[in-house]
Amino acid sequence: MMTTSVALPLFMASLMTETNSFAPIPTGIASFEEGGMTRRDGSLAEGATRHIFRQLGEAGGRPVIESLDTFAQPSGVTVQPVYEELRGMILEDLQSAGPVGMVMLGLHGAMIASDCDDCEGDVLARVREIVGPDVPVGAVLDPHCHLTEKMVANADAIVIMKEYPHTDWDERAEELYAILSAKAEGRAKPVSALFDCRMVGFYPTTFGAMQGFVQRMKDTEQEPGILSVSLAHGFPWGDHPEAGTRVLVIADGDARKAHDTAERLGHELYALRDALLPRMPSIAEAIDTARALSGLVVMADTADNCGGGAPGDTTHLLRALIDAKIGPCAFASVYDPGAVRICEEAGAGAKVMLRLGGKLGVISGDPFDVEVEVVALKADHYQSVIGLRTPLGPSAWVRIGDVDVVIASFRTQIAGRDAFTGIGIGIEDKHVLAVKSSEHFRADFGPIADHVISVATPGAIQMNFAAIPYKHKRDTSFYPRVADPMKHKEDKQ
Repeated sequence: MMTTSVALPLFMASLMTETNSFAPIPTGIASFEEGGMTRRDGSLAEGATRHIFRQLGEAGGRPVIESLDTFAQPSGVTVQPVYEELRGMILEDLQSAGPVGMVMLGLHGAMIASDCDDCEGDVLARVREIVGPDVPVGAVLDPHCHLTEKMVANADAIVIMKEYPHTDWDERAEELYAILSAKAEGRAKPVSALFDCRMVGFYPTTFGAMQGFVQRMKDTEQEPGILSVSLAHGFPWGDHPEAGTRVLVIADGDARKAHDTAERLGHELYALRDALLPRMPSIAEAIDTARALSGLVVMADTADNCGGGAPGDTTHLLRALIDAKIGPCAFASVYDPGAVRICEEAGAGAKVMLRLGGKLGVISGDPFDVEVEVVALKADHYQSVIGLRTPLGPSAWVRIGDVDVVIASFRTQIAGRDAFTGIGIGIEDKHVLAVKSSEHFRADFGPIADHVISVATPGAIQMNFAAIPYKHKRDTSFYPRVADPMKHKEDKQ
């Protein structure tokens, strides 16, 4: 009598946030609930986006056991009991699952809790303790991760999204599943190597030197024996012992090949360090430039990007656009639930004085006292970003001079055009669209922009990496704080 073997289950879970150590708002349970939280088969709920991990497991003939899936908007340090509660959900579900064939985790890589610098390393180590040494364990990470030795030691494979904006999550999940499946079936023996580039930086991948380096990584993956190549950009505003840029290479059974390849690529990136340093105009310079341009200009308020943990309530760029009178503009968004409430009370068509923004601490700057016209209100405003619906919560469209402004009740960076159009603001007649974002806006706004200007605004995400006041980073000899840290290291030795 013939029998057929049933593959052991794929266990999947996701716990994601990015910690800005210098942000004023702690990350608590409400942040995760607001960002979305499901447990046990949440991806199958009506209206849910079907998770790529589940699709891969089912396509590979594996039963799927789904645990926690949650995300919190980047902000300050995660409250320790909240982290322990969320971590506990994943570990409890894994314990209850019985034998599993592989574990796939969606993690950010830059989550810091009050008493844990390396949340992702901690989760991976505890997962490994439960499943033992032989079950393939892996994770997909955001490139703005602190890629630690602990993470790498407790995973059979870590795969990091290559693109910024992060448009390649599904491709990287497929890459991870292929490596873990090959390990489970005895077709591959993944071994990993890290190279520390001794750099702290910000690396958009849609243009310039980084675009070429991403292609170089993809080309290297075609070399015999190489399973995966990733670049951990690092998150400069996370005060972490291992903050910085690292290359990760996974080879098939050949530790020396993994090491040599990571070192080679790391030195190639290091040689580009000066070309990769962001150089952005001031607000005044950006407005002067925009004034002389025709067509649609998209401006990025880079330093108050909620996607990097900033408060989202500065008004420096907004005030300058109002004063400049350079033609019809739209601005999204200012995070100010209190101002939204006042607009709701006044109603559409009313004129009302607002004390707008500037409420979350010194880094938010001063509030903006201004009379606005309430044009429209929306109770459940949202934007669509790379196929995902991101809530802005109750929101107001107000007009100040020739500038249309979105005021939102939820903190989020602006990356989708419907942050404007979804509340009724037309964008086809605008000279300037200004968005609180560092880079993700390019995926949706880039195709319609005649010009893009990333502006060096005041705020929580400053690009002067040499001046970041690290207290916990172990190696403070990094570029750009030191011009040639590789040589500096050799001289010290």
